[in-house]
Amino acid sequence: MKHEQLEVNIGFMMVLIILTISVGGLIQIVPLFFQQTTTQPVEGLKPYSALEVAGRDIYVREGCYTCHSQMIRPFRAETERYGHYSLAGEFVYDHPFQWGSKRTGPDLARIGGRYSDDWHRVHMNNPRDVVPESIMPGYPWLERTALTTDTIGKRMSVLRTLGLPYTDEEISKAPEALQGKTELDALIAYLQNLGTAVKTRR
Repeated sequence: MKHEQLEVNIGFMMVLIILTISVGGLIQIVPLFFQQTTTQPVEGLKPYSALEVAGRDIYVREGCYTCHSQMIRPFRAETERYGHYSLAGEFVYDHPFQWGSKRTGPDLARIGGRYSDDWHRVHMNNPRDVVPESIMPGYPWLERTALTTDTIGKRMSVLRTLGLPYTDEEISKAPEALQGKTELDALIAYLQNLGTAVKTRR
C-alpha cells in the first residue's frame, strides 16, 4: 500500500529520484577528483601548440567528432585494432574532451604518426583516393582557407585559465606560429599529435 501511495505522489517521487541520482553521482564521480591517474597528465603529454589548438577548433567546427570517437576501450578487439587503450591522463588538457561514442569512421585516439602529412592531405581532399570504400565527405576548402591569427592568443589565454601551462611568451608568439598556414595544415598538426604521448611511454 505504501508503495502505491509513493507512485501516485509525483512530487515526493521526484524528490526521491533526485536524491538517488545525487548520491549515486557523488559516489561515482567525486572520488575521481582525488585520483592522480585521472587528474595528472601522463608522462610526455604536452599542451597543444598554437597550430594544434587551431586544428582542434577546426576539428570541432567541422563536426569530425560526430563520426569519429577518440576513446579506445580496454577490450582486446579495440586494442588490437587501434592500440593501447585510452588513459584519463591523456585528456587533462582537452577542454572539452573529444571521446565521443559513435564510430561511423574509425577511432582517432592513436592516429598521430600513423600516416604521413601527405596522406592526410590527400585523404582530407578526397578520402576515396586513399580509402576506396570510405563514406567520409571531402574537405577541399580547408587547403584553400588561410588561418586567422587574431583570436589564437585569446583562445590560449582562456585555455590557460582552465589549467593548461602556457607561458606568456607562448601566447604572444601564437599568431606568428599561424602565419602562412592553412586550416588543413592546422588540422593535420592536431591529428598528428593524437595519442603520441602514450606511444612514447611504451
